[in-house]
Amino acid sequence: MPQNMHKWAVAGGILVAEDAVLMVNNRRRNGSTDWSTPGGVVDPGETVLGALTREVAEETGLAVSAWDGPLYTVEADGRDGPGWILSVEVHEARGWTGELDVDDPDGIVFDARWVPVPQISELLTGQYAWLSEPLLAYLSGDAPRGHEFRYTVSGDHRSGLTVTPR
Repeated sequence: MPQNMHKWAVAGGILVAEDAVLMVNNRRRNGSTDWSTPGGVVDPGETVLGALTREVAEETGLAVSAWDGPLYTVEADGRDGPGWILSVEVHEARGWTGELDVDDPDGIVFDARWVPVPQISELLTGQYAWLSEPLLAYLSGDAPRGHEFRYTVSGDHRSGLTVTPR
């Protein structure tokens, strides 16, 4: 791997209540917005579940007490394009306390809401495949537990990224 290659380790959380999934709205550096499940980067020295618990609390105000998973993993390999590799491990919350209260110290998440499962695909229209396809496959039962989703990413953020399943 080249020295300037960045490797992102990310933890994603799925919280389900009454056939609705908790989704967060993210504001990106370029001003665009998108929806995802809560989660974020695993900082050095953190475990995946420790980072996930911290991120969910920061982004939603909910304190998760138990996780199940990993449900699925995602690898987006952009070493020949944007110059990074993204690895995501996704878990489902089995218990939590608190009320929704968005107060993200990173300033990325600005909204959180429970979205009925049938409306998730519409919410994810236009998202990168490495986010939308695995979540929709998991929610529909089309991806077995532990499934590995792999993508190759080419291009760059200015001219557009091309995402191809591997």
